[in-house]
Amino acid sequence: MEKVIALEKINYKVKTNEWVGLGIYSLAALSIPFAMGHPQFLVGTLVNATLIFAVLNLKNYQVLPLLLLPSIGVLTRGLIFGPFTVFLVYMIPFIWMGNFILAYSVKGMKTKWLGLLIGAILKMAFLYSIAVILIKLGILPKPFALSMGIIQLYTALAGGVLALTLNSLINKFSNKR
Repeated sequence: MEKVIALEKINYKVKTNEWVGLGIYSLAALSIPFAMGHPQFLVGTLVNATLIFAVLNLKNYQVLPLLLLPSIGVLTRGLIFGPFTVFLVYMIPFIWMGNFILAYSVKGMKTKWLGLLIGAILKMAFLYSIAVILIKLGILPKPFALSMGIIQLYTALAGGVLALTLNSLINKFSNKR
């Protein structure tokens, strides 16, 4: 009987820690773009680091909502794209997909660094392609091509390097105890 109670306490602590972690990641994913606003490189790097760090440390079903929060924060803030923020609405579903591509490329590859490189390239290629199509259709203004192109690659790589390094350091020091 005592073993059952002890196991229930451990299970409760683990589940509580998972949900606390989800809350912290969610707060970061939403508040970084909302609170900071600019510059896009810094905001994008921190958001991508948050998403990658989360996908490495949370269960899959917990990560999925996190992929949506950064673009909602940007839209709510309304500053990163200045007068073009209204056009962001058209890109939001594609940004969600781009975040999914990046995060799960890292998680899905045995070599996380290779997953980061592949995921960052795929995210940039996907978002840039969609932006170009929407620009050609007259839905988006031309500045979106730059914001959804090479800047996405840089922020994905920088955020991934930050997340993978931090995750590695945390694992290294937590295993020494």
